Amino acid sequence: MAYTKKSYVEHVAVRVKDIHWHIRFFREVLGMQMREVDGPVESPHQFWTLGGMQLMSDPDFEGPEGRLAHLGIMVEDLEAALREAEGWGVKQMPQGPNWLRLPDGLAVELIQASGNSVAEVLAIDPRA
Repeated sequence: MAYTKKSYVEHVAVRVKDIHWHIRFFREVLGMQMREVDGPVESPHQFWTLGGMQLMSDPDFEGPEGRLAHLGIMVEDLEAALREAEGWGVKQMPQGPNWLRLPDGLAVELIQASGNSVAEVLAIDPRA
């Protein structure tokens, strides 16, 4: 049986070498203010913006700048989504049962939404 509830991408996490440059860019160019910070503000390990970006400081990362770390997906019914995922060949990640590694390597963090928040977000037409 397919998952019958709704979901949306709540955040996209990317690894960046220079987190301060990225924080300034998203704030000053796009107006995306801080939602949360992990670590001291002057030297954050991670930085979340209002608007769905999660910047993960990784100065030693060798690869293209801005490599996708994971997708954070807000779901209406976490337990139902996890039950549905069981038959799809996904693997639970060490972070916990709501972290799934898809067969192609994509990491997905499923997050339980509160109240009617998923329906409210999906009702917004940003192009209207």
